[in-house]
Amino acid sequence: MQNTKLLLTSFTLVGLLALAGCSFPGVYKIDIQQGNVVTQDMIDQLRPGMTRRQVRFIMGNPLLTDTFHANRWDYLYSLQPGGGERQQERISVIFNPNDQLVSLSGDFMPGVSRDEALLGKDSATTTPVAAPVENVEKPKPEKPAKPGSLLDQIQKDVDGVQTVPVPTPEPLDTAPQ
Repeated sequence: MQNTKLLLTSFTLVGLLALAGCSFPGVYKIDIQQGNVVTQDMIDQLRPGMTRRQVRFIMGNPLLTDTFHANRWDYLYSLQPGGGERQQERISVIFNPNDQLVSLSGDFMPGVSRDEALLGKDSATTTPVAAPVENVEKPKPEKPAKPGSLLDQIQKDVDGVQTVPVPTPEPLDTAPQ
């Protein structure tokens, strides 16, 4: 009788310790990162009219390329700190039929710092990529140079330059020897 009581008590104690071990507060849980890391600096480098290759050079390969939306690339990043809430960021890059960058949508916006985005100063979720300031102002037409002046001579020299083709190297022979 007493052995049964001791056996039952020991099984109960072992069971409670095993159950407590599953959620013991000192257990280390790893951080889980998935997707493409996208920073505000990467977004700020994007300009309208960039080709797909240029965007891929800056942003890396997209995580999602949709068959039904061939002109859209999606970059996703999620981080789940050990024991914490999952945080997710998304950016979509949209191209026109000529494979040139048209707009961005998602959690990052061009020229918007993360602090401004967190404070909610910009609430738009889709924004076309702004053109660079240099291209907004159209240059004024130049006055023609006076005949015989230094500018006229320079212009004649520039107009008289002949282009020289760049030599291309011969492809390597890949046939076995």
